Amino acid sequence: MIDARAAAKASRLLRLARGIDAERLAERHLAAQGLDVIARNFRCRLGELDLVCGDGSVLVFVEVRQRSRGDYGGALGSVTHLKRRRIIRAAQVFLLRSRALRAWPVRFDVVAVQGHPGGAHELQWIKGAFHAD
Repeated sequence: MIDARAAAKASRLLRLARGIDAERLAERHLAAQGLDVIARNFRCRLGELDLVCGDGSVLVFVEVRQRSRGDYGGALGSVTHLKRRRIIRAAQVFLLRSRALRAWPVRFDVVAVQGHPGGAHELQWIKGAFHAD
């Protein structure tokens, strides 16, 4: 008999591993498109930034979303208003801590990985997916 807690822990670990794989996949894709990774997994009390990249003279905050299935809007549909607000707040903290980057124009992108990052998947990069209004 499988313990419910052990099953829940295994499920969380699997989701975490898929998330890490999706972030690596997105990072490789963005690097191949000419972006330079400045930071990975920046965390603060207000939120988290998956990737911070330079695209020429533009600072890009990238949210990576992975969903194995497409129901409920899939990976792109999971970037809710609340999630966008947390990303924007984390970006503000990042800029407060990164004096040299404050003058750069910023952009918020989303990389959606639909399917399994290590297997069959579709990657979609949305430049300027949302704005800090």
